[in-house]
Amino acid sequence: MSNAPVNNGRRRFLTAATSVVGGIGVVGVAVPFIGSWNPSARAKAAGAPVEVNVSKIEPGQLIRAEWRGKPVYVVRRTEEILSGLSTHNDQLKDPQSEVPQQPAYATNAYRSIKPDILVALGVCTHLGCAPTHHKGDFEQHVAGVKNGFFCPCHGSKFDMAGRVFQSVPAPTNLMVPEHSFPTEDILLIGVSGGEA
Repeated sequence: MSNAPVNNGRRRFLTAATSVVGGIGVVGVAVPFIGSWNPSARAKAAGAPVEVNVSKIEPGQLIRAEWRGKPVYVVRRTEEILSGLSTHNDQLKDPQSEVPQQPAYATNAYRSIKPDILVALGVCTHLGCAPTHHKGDFEQHVAGVKNGFFCPCHGSKFDMAGRVFQSVPAPTNLMVPEHSFPTEDILLIGVSGGEA
């Protein structure tokens, strides 16, 4: 043990300096660690809304968009298609869309915000297959119905509002994702809302 006098000023300085350097080290390690908890840019993009310009869709035409890794069917329905939707309600499992497969604002005869624009996930509610769009030749699957969706894997059938027909494996109507129209020509899939 030394008999030299203790320099308390120096001891306090060394203690404070060591604490500051240690604190900086903790922050330097914590920032990247906490940052790793945030979702990646890829994960953020997977759930991001998708914008579709509907002005270029011809009457009767279907285009596909991808949202959250799933196909979304966007169809511009003609007046003939719209008027035909009410003619086969007796053949449907859920003609009034009582099972919540759509947002509240799309629980109507068209299952959409705008009657002429159908927005539906292109995924069969039976086993997740992709139904094919039949324009004008759907009567081979359902008598008296010209347009619809047919799932070739197991035979499920849906009308042009995405409503499922009776006596097929699919239990419910096609899902309608949240969507909105920020402008007359722009459809935003993944954002709830109404018409522009």
